[in-house]
Amino acid sequence: MRHRYAIEPGTRALLTDMGLSTTAVLRRAGLRTDLLAGGPVWLEQADFFALWRAVEVEADHPHLPLLIEQSLSPDIFAPTLFAAVMSADLNTAAHRISQYKRLNGPLHVAVDITSTETTIGLVWPADTRPPMTLALTELLFWVSIARLGTRAAIQPLRMCAQQTPTDVDVYREVVGVEIEESDTNRVSFSAADAAQPFLTANESIWQVFEPELRRRLTDLEADAPPSERVRAALLELLPVGRSTVAAVASELAVSSRTLHRQLQAEGTGFQHILNHTRESLARHYLSDPNLSATDIAFLIGYEEPSSFYRAFHTWTGATPEQVRSAIAGR
Repeated sequence: MRHRYAIEPGTRALLTDMGLSTTAVLRRAGLRTDLLAGGPVWLEQADFFALWRAVEVEADHPHLPLLIEQSLSPDIFAPTLFAAVMSADLNTAAHRISQYKRLNGPLHVAVDITSTETTIGLVWPADTRPPMTLALTELLFWVSIARLGTRAAIQPLRMCAQQTPTDVDVYREVVGVEIEESDTNRVSFSAADAAQPFLTANESIWQVFEPELRRRLTDLEADAPPSERVRAALLELLPVGRSTVAAVASELAVSSRTLHRQLQAEGTGFQHILNHTRESLARHYLSDPNLSATDIAFLIGYEEPSSFYRAFHTWTGATPEQVRSAIAGR
């Protein structure tokens, strides 16, 4: 499946603040040196990861994710950063970013808010394993947003990553907790911290700016391959129990027959995308001990837990409990 990532013009300012030469980074990545001179650009996954590796080499920093987060500021414009700092609190920021994260790439932000904590999970496409530094940077972003918005030394309850850094003490000192190894990338905050008001909140400016983000999201969905549009629609529809091809076709404003034909031309099918989306989400939710298998079944669009159990065994050859135990034992 084709995955594309957006690079915002503000990346130039971020690289400069990190002490890097934009030209040197782009040249090392094998990309045009004027790539970031205009508006946002979209890169195929191979080029995006090449750009990320070029930043790693040019920075030559033992803790690149920490360097990036230290250089992050509202002066560096990016849709997700702007959406976050204009929010009333971390919970609102999480919901907004979960909606607009697709403007940057195929990373899905799963938000789970309970009476005791807020967990933000990062769900990458099933066939993608991001570089460790990229995944850690995405996780640290949430800690930075919480601290930037509240102007308080917010510490998460826990942070989990598929790959953990070797210098865990350095990250523990900055984050406040040790980064745990897990099958998923996620960070949790206490309910009190997630609801703490952002001093940067500005609803009037947000109302002016949000229509532009909605327009960009609409344009993106129109240009995206049918399989990506179906997956994006499913991420919105599954939690409310709508998982049929008719529901997705209605969401995408096409007929079911047209959608089937578009997916067939791409070499895939609706059921295949539905199964992969459900499996990715199920594995993510199983890493949360507060969610029962019944809860997960409903979250991914099954009316009966038994149907979820049968499907999960078909996907993985294991039961949800076995996978959860394997995650917990890591």
